[in-house]
Amino acid sequence: GDQGVMVGYACNETPEYLPMPVVAAQRLVTLLEISRMTGVIPDIGPDGKVQVTMEYNGDTPVRITTVVVSVQHKEDTDINKLADLLDEYVFPLAFDGMPADDAEIILNPSGKFVQGGPDADTGLTGRKLMVDSYGTFAPHGGGAFSGKDATKVDRSGAYMARYIAKNMVAAHLADRCQVTLAYAIGGKDPVMVDVNTFGTGICEDDCLAAAVRKVYDLTPAGIIKQLNLLNPIYSRTAAGGHFGREDFPWENVEHMSDLAAYIV
Repeated sequence: GDQGVMVGYACNETPEYLPMPVVAAQRLVTLLEISRMTGVIPDIGPDGKVQVTMEYNGDTPVRITTVVVSVQHKEDTDINKLADLLDEYVFPLAFDGMPADDAEIILNPSGKFVQGGPDADTGLTGRKLMVDSYGTFAPHGGGAFSGKDATKVDRSGAYMARYIAKNMVAAHLADRCQVTLAYAIGGKDPVMVDVNTFGTGICEDDCLAAAVRKVYDLTPAGIIKQLNLLNPIYSRTAAGGHFGREDFPWENVEHMSDLAAYIV
C-alpha cells in the first residue's frame, strides 16, 4: 500500500455505534434522496447537504439544537411548501428516538438553491473527509477514502480501524473507542496500533491494543480478506457516509469473544 495514519471510532450513543448528530445527518441526507427519487417531495434536486448541531452534557447527548438543510430545488419552488413537506415526511423519521423537539431548522439559509453540482461550484476538493467519517468527534488521518482500491490503506485501513472500534464497543469493552493505525510504505504490518477508550475501557488501553494485534491480521492483504474488499461495493459509499450502514462489511459485529479472550 502506502504510508499514512487511519482513525476508526465508535461509541454507544446510537444503535449504529456512531455519535447521535452524525446519525441524524446521515438519516437526513438519505431521506432527502429517497424523497427526491420517489417523488414524495417533488421539485428538489440531487445536490444538497445538512449540518446537525447537538448539545452534550459531558459525553451524553441532551438535545439537537440546530439543523441546517441546504437542498437544490426548481426555480419556481415554494420554499414554505418545501419546509412543510420536510416537516411532514423527513424530519420525524430522521430524528426518531432523538431529542429534537426544540431544534431550530434552517432551510436554504442563502435563499434560493437552484443551480447545483459542479456547474454551480467549480474548484471542489472531492469527497469531504469528515462527512465520510465521524464529523468532529474523531481526528482524521488526512487520506481520502474514495477513488482508491483496497490496496491503499487510506481506505482499507480506515475501514479496519472502524471495524475494530465498533467491535470493541459492541463487546462492552468500552463505551467509546478510537483505534488508530499507521503504516509505512513497503511494510505490510502497521508501525502503530493505538487504542483510546477515553477512560471508558474495562482495562488499560495498552492491553486492548495488544489484543487487537493478536486477534486481527492488520496487513493490507489480511484486511482485504477479512472485510471482503475486492467486491464491487464502493459506489454505495459515494453519498450518505461510509460508516453506520449495515450493508458494509466493516460494520459487521463479530470476533467479540476473540477480543475478550486476549485481554489480560
